[in-house]
Amino acid sequence: MNQEQLFRMQILLAPHVSEKTNRVSEQHNQVVFKVLREAKKPEIKDAVEFLFNVKVKCVTVLNVKGKRKRFGRYFGQRSSWKKAYVSLEAGHEIDFLLAE
Repeated sequence: MNQEQLFRMQILLAPHVSEKTNRVSEQHNQVVFKVLREAKKPEIKDAVEFLFNVKVKCVTVLNVKGKRKRFGRYFGQRSSWKKAYVSLEAGHEIDFLLAE
């Protein structure tokens, strides 16, 4: 495996699963991933097409700011992260239970 293939596999950190992402996937044929903060849209598109063997229509990226939290009398902050909404072409889908 060459360096480019390894980099593609490291861009996607995890699928982001919530009620909102389930609604988005049903209505708009989109999948949501937690990605590296340095990742760019073309890199995310290439990684999804390479790993899941699907055709990607477009990618929308969102930077999620870490929330300020209180731990007893001390304040802290959660880490910021990047979320990618990946729109798939018609007829393509990703099932995370079967994608191994």
